[in-house]
Amino acid sequence: MAGTKEIKTHIESVQETRKITNAMYLIASTKLRRARTELDNTHPYFEALRGEIKRIFRTVNNVDSHYFYPAAGAPPLEGPCGCLVITADKGLAGSYNQNAIREALKLLEQHPDLKLFVVGEYGRRYFAQRNIPMEHSFLYTAQNPTMSRAREISALLLNRFDRGELKKIYIVYTDMESAMSFQARTTRLLPFHRTYFSDTGEQPVTEPFEFLPDPRTVLNSMMPSYVSGFIYSALIDSFCCEQNARMTAMDSANQNAEKLLGELSRRYNQVRQSAITQEITEVSAGARAQRQRKDR
Repeated sequence: MAGTKEIKTHIESVQETRKITNAMYLIASTKLRRARTELDNTHPYFEALRGEIKRIFRTVNNVDSHYFYPAAGAPPLEGPCGCLVITADKGLAGSYNQNAIREALKLLEQHPDLKLFVVGEYGRRYFAQRNIPMEHSFLYTAQNPTMSRAREISALLLNRFDRGELKKIYIVYTDMESAMSFQARTTRLLPFHRTYFSDTGEQPVTEPFEFLPDPRTVLNSMMPSYVSGFIYSALIDSFCCEQNARMTAMDSANQNAEKLLGELSRRYNQVRQSAITQEITEVSAGARAQRQRKDR
């Protein structure tokens, strides 16, 4: 059985660990609030951009663009696919990284020729250790998602898509459904379905609109900005989910530390009380032996 010194050392170690987990919880909560604020600040622009794309489809029904699926009856799209996988730079976030990796592996089973574009050190290490080839790895950190980085990712993917090297592009990210729940998702980024930008409840636009030089050119000039916004939203959502998962993991660690400290304190008191009782017993036995010796 451990003595008081060993138990006291264990208590101090748990207390130091609790300080770290509590600090990580506070840092994650601060990063989460800041990221959500940044997303809310940029959200109106991309909603307005989506509204303008909807207006084009309401005005011109037969507009054609390679960013969208061909019309009904056209041959299906065949060819290599790409996938942007968004993970974190480190662990200590519950099942956040593993859920995203699992979605990417499912997609790899469906498309053996899938080309991976990875964001986050965790995903890079995972695929590298298992000799899963990566087409491109974005070496900057996933801890600071910005619009400029989203544009860099978008430019690379769109370049491959425009040149026909990728016929479809998927994105694996973690969607924050609510403040307490999130889920890893696989979404096809390109090409879009036309129904994604259609409003069934609205009537076609009857007022004359003039598109210069033509509706197709206008639509194609707007789609790269929308794709960048989509990627930025996915980066922010994933980052928020990572911080939320880390907060949950650190809160659970704090609770476990409190429980362990309670058990260690009780054990320490028991061992200490046993040692005191033993010392009193030894002193009493010694005093009794001395009295018996004097009586003799």
